[in-house]
Amino acid sequence: MYKHFFKRLFDFLISLIALIILSPILLVITIWLHLANKGAGAFFFQERPGKDEKIFKVIKFKSMTDEKDAEGKLLPNEQRITKIGKVIRKFSIDELPQLLNVLKGDMALVGPRPLVPRYLQLYSPEQARRHEVRPGITGWAQVNGRNAIAWTERFKLDVWYVDHLTLWLDIKIIFMTVINVLTGKGIDSGDGKVGSIGFDGTN
Repeated sequence: MYKHFFKRLFDFLISLIALIILSPILLVITIWLHLANKGAGAFFFQERPGKDEKIFKVIKFKSMTDEKDAEGKLLPNEQRITKIGKVIRKFSIDELPQLLNVLKGDMALVGPRPLVPRYLQLYSPEQARRHEVRPGITGWAQVNGRNAIAWTERFKLDVWYVDHLTLWLDIKIIFMTVINVLTGKGIDSGDGKVGSIGFDGTN
């Protein structure tokens, strides 16, 4: 019952309350990033596969500028990330705009992290089961190793979550996520982009 009905209600209510409480802080961060990113904007949008592999656009705070070299190519990430960008990544503040994705129904508070679409063709049938539920802002794999574990292990944890999803497990994961953020465990999002080796179907 929770998995098919109450989880969505739980996610919606918690996200709405969180957005209302955090709105002044989010507004300040948005303005600060807009200035720091030198015209690149405060938000980052990217297509990700969600439940049943349906593509949606995930929203995050933008931690880098769009500065390019003489040939028009983007500078390395290390040169484009701003000081405030480092801070919001360190404390996972860049993930907070995804509360809007949760309100829309694209995501859940807890679930397998939404990865890049090109991985869809690389999953085994068992790994693809991670898309039986909505992707989450945080998840079982994120509180059990994040980028310190291999992709195959992450996907096993994702599928384990799908099979054992309960309200109490979600609450446990949210609590563990808060502890990890406060203690500085894991700096990037574990989404296959910055700070981790991309999935190639075998690793």
